[in-house]
Formats: sequence, C-alpha cells, structure tokens
Amino acid sequence: MAKSIVSAVLEKLGSLITIPDEIKQNIELALALEEEIGKLSVHFQDIQSVLQDAESKQVKDGHVRYWLKKLKDAAYDVEDVLDEWKSAKLKPQLEKEEEVGNFPLFKKMRRSISSLTFQTMLHYNIASKIKNINQQLDCIANEKDRYKFGLEKDVEESQRLVTASFIDEDEVYGRFEDTTILVNMLVGENSSGGSSLDVISIVGMGGIGKTTLAQLVYNHNDVECHFDKRIWICVSDPFDEIRIAKEILEAFKGESPKLVGKDNILLEVRSHVLGKKMLIVLDDVWTEDATKWGQLKNSLKYCSLGSRILVTTRKEKVATIMGTMSSNVFLLHTLSQEECWSLLRHRAFCGRTREESENLEDIGWKIAKKCQGLPLAASILGGLLRFKRTREQWQSILDSEIWDIEEAERDLFPPLSLSYYELPLALKQCISYCAVFSKDTILSKDELIKLWMAQDYLKGVWVEEMEIVGEEYFDELKMRSFFYVFKRDELDSGIVKYKMHDLVHDFLQVLMETECLMIVSDGFEKLKVDSSFERVRHATLKRREATPMEPNIYHFKKLRSLLVDSSYHDTSSLGPYLPKLFDQLTCLRTLNLSNSLFGNSIEELPDEIGNMVHLRYLNLKNNRKLKELPESLCELCNLQTLNLKWCDSLKELPSGIGKIINLRHLENERTDLRLMAMPKGIGRLTNLQTLSVFVVTDNNNASTLGDLQMLKYLRGHLKISGLGAVCDLTEAKKAEIREKEGLRTLILDFAIPKGLMSERLLRTNDGDLLEALEPPPCLEKLEIRCYRGRTIYPYWMMGLTNLSHVSLGSCLHLNFLPPLGKLPSLESLYIGEMRRVKEVGVEFLGVEREETSALPSSSESPSSSIIAFPNLKHLEFFDLKEWESWMPLTIREEEHISVMPQLRSLTIGSCPKLRELPCYILQNTSLRQLDISQSPILSGRCRKETGEDWLKISHIHSIIIDGLCTQVNSSSVEEFGVLRLQPIHSSSSTLEFFLEAFRQN
Repeated sequence: MAKSIVSAVLEKLGSLITIPDEIKQNIELALALEEEIGKLSVHFQDIQSVLQDAESKQVKDGHVRYWLKKLKDAAYDVEDVLDEWKSAKLKPQLEKEEEVGNFPLFKKMRRSISSLTFQTMLHYNIASKIKNINQQLDCIANEKDRYKFGLEKDVEESQRLVTASFIDEDEVYGRFEDTTILVNMLVGENSSGGSSLDVISIVGMGGIGKTTLAQLVYNHNDVECHFDKRIWICVSDPFDEIRIAKEILEAFKGESPKLVGKDNILLEVRSHVLGKKMLIVLDDVWTEDATKWGQLKNSLKYCSLGSRILVTTRKEKVATIMGTMSSNVFLLHTLSQEECWSLLRHRAFCGRTREESENLEDIGWKIAKKCQGLPLAASILGGLLRFKRTREQWQSILDSEIWDIEEAERDLFPPLSLSYYELPLALKQCISYCAVFSKDTILSKDELIKLWMAQDYLKGVWVEEMEIVGEEYFDELKMRSFFYVFKRDELDSGIVKYKMHDLVHDFLQVLMETECLMIVSDGFEKLKVDSSFERVRHATLKRREATPMEPNIYHFKKLRSLLVDSSYHDTSSLGPYLPKLFDQLTCLRTLNLSNSLFGNSIEELPDEIGNMVHLRYLNLKNNRKLKELPESLCELCNLQTLNLKWCDSLKELPSGIGKIINLRHLENERTDLRLMAMPKGIGRLTNLQTLSVFVVTDNNNASTLGDLQMLKYLRGHLKISGLGAVCDLTEAKKAEIREKEGLRTLILDFAIPKGLMSERLLRTNDGDLLEALEPPPCLEKLEIRCYRGRTIYPYWMMGLTNLSHVSLGSCLHLNFLPPLGKLPSLESLYIGEMRRVKEVGVEFLGVEREETSALPSSSESPSSSIIAFPNLKHLEFFDLKEWESWMPLTIREEEHISVMPQLRSLTIGSCPKLRELPCYILQNTSLRQLDISQSPILSGRCRKETGEDWLKISHIHSIIIDGLCTQVNSSSVEEFGVLRLQPIHSSSSTLEFFLEAFRQN
C-alpha cells in the first residue's frame, strides 16, 4: 500500500500543481513553493526505489512496518495539502463564472483584489505545510538507510511451494462430486469437441484446494487407464517454458535432457508426444503473457485426439489465456460446513479417545465455522488442535481472531499474500480499501467503484473514463477470486451482489490494521483513544443502540472515510452532532449517512457541510425526513457522488448546484414525490453520468427540458417527470435524448406536477412530445406513464431493437395497444390502468389484417412465417376495467403466425370484463406460471377441474387463482419461488414502495 500511495503522490506532484501567474509576481513566495515541491519529489523518488523490498520485509520486521506507517502518513498528508490547493484554485474560477453580467464593475474590482489577497495567503499556507512535511520526510529518509533495503531490481521473489502429484486420499474431505465432474471432463467422449488437445482449468482462491483436486483427478483409476502418459508439472511464477518443456522430456526419458536452444527442445517434445494420448497437469499457473505459452502449446498439439491439459490457477484471466473454453472452466467453491468440520475433526481428534472427542465436539464445530469452508484453514487449525488437550485451550482458539493464532498466520498468510502482492499497485489500493467494511458485507459493484473513485484510486486517460477503469479493476479482482457472486437481486433490476471470503477480509484487515477501523458503539463503553488512532484513515461506525455519535470520533482528524452503519438504528439521533462532525473531520472524502428505510431520519443538514472541501462521496439515502439541503453544500467543488434516494420529503435542491462541477452521480430516485423542479444551472454539471430523475416545470426560475442537452455523458437510468408541464416542443428536441448513448432505461412520466395548472390548452400534444423525446437506439427498458394520447406509436419505437422491457401505465385515453409484437428483443411487458381499451387484437401482435389476408394456404407453406413477440417471457395486464375481448387468431393465421413461443409467465389482475384467453395462450406449451386475480369471468373459466378452460391450461406448472395456488409443480417452485415472481415494473406506487422496502430490509 505504501508504494501505491507514494506513486500517486509523485504523479500529482508532476501533473497537477502549477504555480499561478499572479503568485509568480511574488518572487520570494514562488521560489519557496518551487523549492519545497522539488524537495518533496526528490524525497519520494528516493524512497520509492526501495519500497518493494520494504513491503516484503514488513511481514517479519515490526520496525520496518512502523517505518512504512510513518511514510504512508506523510504521503497522505501531502495528498491532502495538494487537494486543498487544487480546490482553493477552483473556487475563484467558479465565482468568476457566476459573476459574469451579475455584478457592477466596482464590485467586481473589489472581489478581484480580495481574491488575489486570499490566493497569496493560501500559497503561503501551502508552502508552510509542505515545508513541515519535508522535515518529516528528512527523518524518514535518514531512517531508510538504517534498514539497508535493496533496490527494486535486486529484490528476490518470495519462495513458492513446489507441488507434486502424490496425495493421501484419506486426508481429503468433500471433493467427491468435484472429482467425478472433472474426471468426466477429462475422459468423457464429448469433452474434446473434436480437438486433439483441450485445456481444462480449475480456478479458485488461494487455499481452496485446487492442487488437491488436481491430485485426486490425476491419480483417479479412470484417468490412469484412459491416458497413455500422465505428466505433473508445478509451474508457479515466473512461467518458464524451457523448464516446463525439459520436465516433459524428463518424464519421457527418465533423465534431464542436455539439449540447448529453444527450437531443439520443442522439436524433441513434439517427437515424444506424437500420437500419444496425454494428460499434462500445469499446477499453479500465474502468467498473463500468452506468448510464453503459445509456442510450447503448439509443440504439444501433435499428441493423440482426446489429450488434455489440466491447469490450476487463481485467475480466470489466466484460464482464458491458456486457451480454456468457458465450458471447460471449473470454478472451485468452498467446502460446506459439514465437510469442513469432517476435515478438521479428522485432524484434531487423531489419537483421542471417544470420550475426549465427544467432550470437545461442540467447540470444534464452532471452530470449523471460523474456517468459512476453506480447506487449508480447516487443515491448519485441525493440526493445531491435535496438540491442545483441554476445553479451555480449545475455547481459547475459538475466541481468538484467526490471524492471532501463530500457526494460522504462518501457514495461511503465504497463499493469501501471494495473491495480494502479485497485484498491480492500483488493484492493491482498491482491494485494501475493502478492509473498512464489516465482515459479511454485501457489496454492490457500482457503489464500490464510486467509493474507490472518491479515494482517487481510479486513473483513466480521460476524466469520463473513471467508471470504466473501476469496472475493469473490479472484474480483474473478481477473476482473481477476491470477490464472489453472492446473489442476484431480482427486486433491484437483477443487479448482482458480491461478497469477500471471510479469510480474505481478515487478511486485508491485518494489512490495514492501523488505517482501517471498525468502531462498535453500544452506548455503554466509550472508545479508548490513543496516538495510534491519528493514523486511522477509514472507519465504519456500527451503532448497536439508539445512541448519539461516538464522542471520541472527533479525535480521528485525518479520517478519509466514515461509513455510519444504521442497520440497527436510524440516523435521527445523529442530527445534533453533525455540525461538530463537519467542523472537525475536514479531511473526509467519503461520508455515508444512509438510513434504514422505515426509521426516523436526519431532518436537516447543517451549513458546516461546506467545510468539507475534500468530500467526494456523500450518501444520504433513505433520510426520508430531510426537507432541504443547505446552499453551503454547493461549496463542495470536489463532490462526485450525491445519493439522495428515497429522500422523499425534499422540496427542492440547492439553487447553486451548478457550482458542483465535478459531480458525476446525482442519485435522486423517489425524490420527485415532492420535488417540484430542478434548479437552474444543472446544465453546468457536464460530468454528470447519473441523474435518476429530472423534474420538468413551467417555472421560469428552474431548469428546462432543454438543459439536458449539455449532459452528454448520462448513462444507466433516467426518469423525466412532469412532462405534462411542457409547453414548448423545441425544448424537448433540444434535450437530444437520442444522443445519450449510455442510457439503458428511460421513464417518461406525462403527469402534470402538483400545484401547476391542470388545463391542457397551453400544453403541447403528448404524441408530438413523445416523438421529440426519441431515445438512443441502444435503450433496453422503456416506461411510459400518464400519456394522454389516443394512440401510442412513435416512429422511433420499432427501431429500438435492444428493447427488452416495456411498461405502459395510466394511459387513460388510449383506445388500442401499440404493435409491440414487432420488437425482436422484448422479454417483459407490463400494461396497466388503461380505462378505454376494450379489445386486444392482432394489431397488438404487430400483424396487420391486410398482411394476414395475403398469407399463403397451409399446403403452400406449412410452417410459421411470422413470429410475434419472439422473445417475450413475462407478460402482465393490470387494471384494464373495460377490456372485454382478447381476439384469437383465425385458423389461417394460426398456421402462419407463431405467438410468444418463449412465454414463461402471464399475470392478469383487475380485468373484470375479460371473457376468455385466446388459444395461443391457452395452448402455449412454454407457459410455466399463470396468475389471475380480480377477474371473475376468467377465474371461473380457469378453476381447477370445473372451469371451462381447465383441460387447456392443466399443463401449466404453476396456476394461481385469486391468490390461491391451484396447481404447483416442484420445478416451478424451484424456478419462480411460486408467488415470488414479479418480473416487470408495475405502476402501482404502493407495490413499488413495498418492493423497494422489502429489498432494503
């Protein structure tokens, strides 16, 4: 980590800081600044050259560890000073832009003189701070020589364990099923796909048992009989293709070859493998250089059909580079709790009597749980417990943190540290930051990227690329097994959630023990503060009781991240303590004050928030009583992320929001319940990538729809509400929604905002407005609400070939449904609250009657020539009070039109006049779930055994009539969770509220 921070500081010293012209006029000050900055650069460059050796020695040498801590402190201080300088230079520029045309000449002159005085004082202050840091670095540099660090190129690689193919199968637990699968992949007839040399890769984190599984497979009887020759090679790092080739030859000849020259060696390899069915195990591969593997692999391709290469690696990227097809990547998972306990018990109870074992079993089970399914941990702790005779000794192991146990640290640290120290500097910073989270924290990829960005860990070529760099970093860490998929949140747009393995988290907390702190406030015991806490940079505060802010938190003056965990208690009690918090912790870059959804909350944000000039990330999510934000918030010119989700009491945003020019993510879902407008100046936020809701109004003092034009980098989700207030069609065209290629979800709400005139005489026609709001062609989700036209079929709709989700709600004047059957990628469709729709005909399928009359007879063309809704999986109709008829196809149309061949679920609610379902629904063999409610005619026809249509629908796995499951198949429970399925967006605000609430809690 020290090397990462020093590198970042050097980069900023080289590129960010230039002395302004007005300061250069003060020669003494300019020279002093240049001299101090020059000293800083020399110090850090000198120290940087030995950091690799220092970081490797800190593991065993406490003095080196302390020296690195002092170095990191100094580097952090430099970063803060440079950031303060950068922010102070930015503010006068913003004020100057704001003043143009707004102030008389005399006032402008006074402000200009005042600004120059401020800048001079600022630079004296900066020079003084840098001088103090240079004095600290003088001492640190002198101490460096005492430890005799080697230069970077002289540092030796740490010794890696060399593996062999031998294994005692009695020592292995829980890998029977994995072994069976892999053996079948190696010897099965269908595994080669016609290739003479398939590569199969076992991928998993360090200590999970990749080598053990490879050994089990290698020595399996079926594998021994299947291959003519088996060869085991421990590759490790660096990847030496000549050494590997020589080991292959040694396996054939029984002695080490005396050949020299790469070409001669590879020719000899080819001659030995020619025509033989081979299994070569390459254990512990790290290289990401495809060229090192390419030539060796080519020499092995002359072996017989059905030969295999089995690779073990920690990185999915390596598996790809080695030529592994995705179907041949075997992701190895942790052991179950029972399997972990079996392994630990086998090791720990060896040589004990039955009575002794039974006396220790309950504690042993709990210790096994600490291993979190990692076989290496279970094996190490089991071996340690073998020599602990009493319950007290076992209890001591249970009560200890795993890294406090000497044997565990000695044997578990190396495999995890190998993965860590092999990371590039930028990735080390990113994964180290995760030590601030509590164990078992569920991580969101997007949120984590914003937190990394706030700490300046993401370096893109252009500013707008930071999020892309963050995605690449996260994916790389996931491929290296630092993160694993925990669940897919179906109630939150299918977003994937991640976790870290507990032992990886523990390892990171050991590395970051003086920088990351977990504070548990229970209202009884005060936090004991000592001088070491000055080094804490990132902290999570867990409030177990409804207590005020931990009083000693104000001592953490250098804190850069404060994450307040309010999952146990709400944020309401924090309010009185925020002014002091904002006044004292001015180095904060990340502040999370998010709340639990149903709790009381902060009611106001104090003006002191403007003191936090370094702040880049502010999370106020779910503070539902927060009514306004202070204007001082707009002084935070470095702010990148402002999360206001579910702050649904907010009436307005600060008028000066346009000054937060570095803002990239304004997450304001659910704020449009009371928010009447967007402030003027929002068009100045040209870096904005997330703007969840844009509220349109007819207020001249607010932003207009046309201000969206400047927000070219918007991506993800955008809702435009209050479209009922738009009177000028040119504003809609000026918005240039089509040019925002990063948008994936667009919600267009044509409702008239509360408090505005309800007459429609001055408003533009909804149909024309919809045409003008053409979305980008890559759009995936479209929702239209409260549209008042009689038809809804803009010219651009059929051009949205990537559109997978459509929702049409509260379109009260609509007479007919649009021809959505033509959309090739549509997967889910919601249609609700249509009060005038009486009939759904073939036009809905995207088929014109004139088209069907021209269809050939069945004898001429027996197969379907038209597919309506080719990919639709989920369909829902809700609250169509006048809907009577869902028109069936004619016999001739049935012969040529295939309708919804992929349909999985159909939901119909509150359609009291609907008489029957068409045959193409009743006889749809792909339909797995049918849910009918508050539609009495339809419910009667579909009643089990007695309904007119029962025999036609009895093939459907899950049938729910008025909330009762009349038919449930086990596979449908597995797939849908019976009543759990809510595949698409419903316009019902109540339903949305509870779905969101359920997700949050």
